[in-house]
Amino acid sequence: MRTFTISTANAETSRIVCRKDILEQALPETLKAYRQVFLFSDETVWKIYGTRIRRAVGKAGVYCMSAGEAHKTPETLFSLLSAMAEAGLHRSDCLVCIGGGVVGDVGGLAAALYMRGIDCIQVPTTLLAQVDSSVGGKTAVDFCGIKNLVGVFRQPTYVYVDPAFLATLPAREIRCGLGEIIKHGALSPEIFDTLEQNRDKLTDLAFLADIVPANVAFKANVVREDAREGNLRKCLNLGHTTAHAFELLDGKLSHGEYVLIGTCIEAEISASRGGDAAYLARLERLCLRALGTMPALPDPAEAARVACLDKKNTGRGRIVLTVPVAKGEYRLLELGAEEYERELGRIGRKLCSDLP
Repeated sequence: MRTFTISTANAETSRIVCRKDILEQALPETLKAYRQVFLFSDETVWKIYGTRIRRAVGKAGVYCMSAGEAHKTPETLFSLLSAMAEAGLHRSDCLVCIGGGVVGDVGGLAAALYMRGIDCIQVPTTLLAQVDSSVGGKTAVDFCGIKNLVGVFRQPTYVYVDPAFLATLPAREIRCGLGEIIKHGALSPEIFDTLEQNRDKLTDLAFLADIVPANVAFKANVVREDAREGNLRKCLNLGHTTAHAFELLDGKLSHGEYVLIGTCIEAEISASRGGDAAYLARLERLCLRALGTMPALPDPAEAARVACLDKKNTGRGRIVLTVPVAKGEYRLLELGAEEYERELGRIGRKLCSDLP
């Protein structure tokens, strides 16, 4: 078992526990401290784990959303809040979010808003949620065609990470999680070296179970230093400006698959502006190996238009990217919309021809 603690400047504390048998041992013991518990999941996760969750938790209200990013909406958020209110939850009660990144984002926001904040426990069941989205207190829903436009920073009380959940994931969900793991590798020399040395095992469950705690530790360290993305935490946006634009325009792939594509594109942009070309080519090869097949990319002009709306930007018509520069190094790069559009066209053609 490994435990990490995040304490923020506004006195929030989050404990992240990586261990086996979460549902049978750790979660039931923690929930004894609460008068009432409410469970939030999605229909896919509940079909697989609902019976075990019920057995572990006992009496509790339940709300299951439809699975997928398309349902990460204010409507889903308010349906959950209504269910919590109808169950009679109070400030001393707890919301338990069991699922992937969408469940964690919507549930975390609901817990932050309900009665101005109740405890939230995250039990991430996907690789992406375990290594990234459940850690750090970012909560949000998509709104007006913009990803994560409405949300707050609020740390979950506990995050319980159990690698056993990975055994039921389809191949696409593994690729999805690898997007965030390789992003961490672009920022952490130790994680990058581990990934390169095990590039033939990237989808091996035993390897993933071993590397999850290192990713949790890396992100926890970043959030501990900068909980509200004032400076250092911006590094975690690497690959994400392009990924978010493609995701909103296309939506056929998972978030992490778009992060793999976005990391490749932003590495190419960096290489053309003085980045370490040899290292960046190694990073791209890792991304392409995890991705497997490069899809047709969205229209560059449309992608540039959507990227201009990204919340990380500083001014109208300017696009801010967090790009890898060298091993363990990154920088913030600002491009005009037309320049970004030209780069997308150039790099898209190159990536499709380079895919192994």
